[in-house]
Amino acid sequence: MPVGQVSEAGRDPVLHGRHQLSEMVASHVREAIMIGELRAPDYVRTEHLAAELGISATPVREALMILHSEGAVRWEPRRGFRVLPITAQDVADLFDVQAYIAGELAARAAGALDGAEIERLQQVQARLEAAARERDAEQVDRLNHEIHRTINRSSGSSRMASLLGLTVHYVPLGFFGAIEGWAEASAHEHSAVFDALRARDPAAARAAMAGHIRHIGRLL
Repeated sequence: MPVGQVSEAGRDPVLHGRHQLSEMVASHVREAIMIGELRAPDYVRTEHLAAELGISATPVREALMILHSEGAVRWEPRRGFRVLPITAQDVADLFDVQAYIAGELAARAAGALDGAEIERLQQVQARLEAAARERDAEQVDRLNHEIHRTINRSSGSSRMASLLGLTVHYVPLGFFGAIEGWAEASAHEHSAVFDALRARDPAAARAAMAGHIRHIGRLL
């Protein structure tokens, strides 16, 4: 289908695919900045990044413009995209926002999750703790995601969960396994959340989840 021709669904599949690729590149660069692989005041060279990722320069430029609008990089005419500094306060602010939203979702889930689902989460948690003991970071990450996703969805607050998803874009999820203490935090800090959910105590669920998220931010 030629570029510009709209499919029966009303969407140009070529443009849609390119948009998805740009978002993936933007996520890659965000993570590289967050973990220090790209540092201020270095430049991100479009051609170099495109060659590294094995793609054309167009989605890379689009990704860098996304990051420019977010304040992660700055476009400088005739020079390119310069990485802007990220501070400990920036990271703390990011996780404070996540902690607030995730805490509120947990509070709402406290009145929605039934005993059978909480028991299932406990079983997932047991597998997570086993994976942490075996230092299987990929498995810990997958099981941790399942727990948080279940709680968030159970809140019945899809709009708020979507807002949480927007903040998670800035978090280097693929690198958490390499952060000292992260697997242990995921393995041990969920207990208070589960206790609050089982007791149907929204305030305790909010506090436990928010505390957990803030701790993860401090580790990062």
